[in-house]
Amino acid sequence: MNLAARMAQIEPFHVMELMARAKALEAEGRSIIHLEVGEPDFATADPILEAAQRFLSGGHVHYTAALGLRALREAISGFYRTRYGLDISPDRIVITAGASGALLLALGVLVNPADEWLMPDPGYPCNRHFVRLLEGRPVSLPVGAASNYQPTTEQLAASWTGRSKGLMLASPANPTGTLLDIGAMAELAAFVAARDGSLLVDEIYHGLTYGVEAVSALAVSDELFVINSFSKYFGMTGWRLGWLVAPQRYVREIEKLAQNLYIAPSTVAQHAALAAFQPETMAILEARRSEFRLRRDMLLPSLRKLGFKIAAEPQGAFYVYADSSGLAADSFSLAGELLANAGIAATPGLDFGSHAPQHHMRFAYTIGRDRIEEGMVRMAAFLDSR
Repeated sequence: MNLAARMAQIEPFHVMELMARAKALEAEGRSIIHLEVGEPDFATADPILEAAQRFLSGGHVHYTAALGLRALREAISGFYRTRYGLDISPDRIVITAGASGALLLALGVLVNPADEWLMPDPGYPCNRHFVRLLEGRPVSLPVGAASNYQPTTEQLAASWTGRSKGLMLASPANPTGTLLDIGAMAELAAFVAARDGSLLVDEIYHGLTYGVEAVSALAVSDELFVINSFSKYFGMTGWRLGWLVAPQRYVREIEKLAQNLYIAPSTVAQHAALAAFQPETMAILEARRSEFRLRRDMLLPSLRKLGFKIAAEPQGAFYVYADSSGLAADSFSLAGELLANAGIAATPGLDFGSHAPQHHMRFAYTIGRDRIEEGMVRMAAFLDSR
């Protein structure tokens, strides 16, 4: 087999493999509580579905421009104005094939072989794998509860070298659900800019914050890249649609790359997403945000009662990143035991980096409160029986 050498450093997405095992058990008749996958359980909001159906009824489903529908780019620009008070030109907004497509486009125009890119650990696994795919070198910044699981300028100063070219951030973050405030974001952006580096910020969980509103990195500078998605807050995971906001001078290069990688984003998904910003859709999404908060507030004390430690409470996304070291020496083994013996699927820290992954697990509160409650009862019974 003539396998590219880079594949030795690109690991499987363990949560997807765990979910596949859970689905196989369900096919055998087992009842599984799904706390593993970051996908909202809600159906696509009716106004979005209706917009897609109206478009499909016309029968003209053709390519759009590689940068996406102009009307959708303008709608997103209006969203930034309404929600954040920011004037972001539609010309800087690129519609993409999911947030993953946005990440690949941004890194594709930025990463050269041997470039170093700094990123928090724990963090979203595709970040390091995409950098490696492009022959760059991901550099982990171990982060913990003391810094709210976010990097500091002191860490950057200790890790930045002559080969460093960029920093990747996420706010709210996956797997921890923590945020950067405007001051911390500005400090990190200034550090990178002073070294002629690039800053890429993942904002796909914006809209899903509880008791605080996330601040967009675009309020700090126009000279950075922001990724967002229709998957999380907007509840359109299977539609595979996202967007990228880039400095104007990069847009033409991004367009060329999009033309070659996937020609254009899904036309149906784009026409559906035009309805995502309507007031009636927003009302539905805000009601769902309230429900996510109730789920978080149920799950946090329940996990603590079971013996998990949560030193930095999540303010956003729909995850709890919990220290499981008081219950097991290895979270990967614990995850396997929970699935096999209690019918609970949860994600071990192995997916999210190399900083104490064996001591942590991620629980996603993307299922109803009744299922969460049942999961906690099952977990308590299992832990008591060990």
